[in-house]
Amino acid sequence: MKSEPVPSEQRSALLALQRATHATLQLIAAELVDLDLTASEINALANLADGRGRTVSELGAAVGTRPTTLTGVLDRLERRGHITRGTRAGDRRSVLIELTPDGRLAADTVQQTLTDLEHRALGRLSAAEVAGFHAVLQALTKASV
Repeated sequence: MKSEPVPSEQRSALLALQRATHATLQLIAAELVDLDLTASEINALANLADGRGRTVSELGAAVGTRPTTLTGVLDRLERRGHITRGTRAGDRRSVLIELTPDGRLAADTVQQTLTDLEHRALGRLSAAEVAGFHAVLQALTKASV
């Protein structure tokens, strides 16, 4: 008896994750097209949406990129008037990234879009299924450090 070939999405969790990531990024970009932001800029604003300022190193860790890579993203966000860069009280060597009022509006829009998408995508899953998904993401993150 000949067995059916296994679809590629069942062979590799990483390929399935990559495919889902690309589809999600395309959907987010389409929903936020009016903001005219790159995926990296959206990621940075989403991580600043809580209103807490972060150093470049902290933001780099939150968005999953090196501070040197993040510099170009921050340059663009600063030129657009979404962020400011200043010094942290008590540590003049540390650069603190904070949202401007326009950045706060953009970050709120980004955050609401991500929340809506997450509810649409995961809303029918059980809490245990969502927890399992997060466990997989954490394992992948740990493996890549």
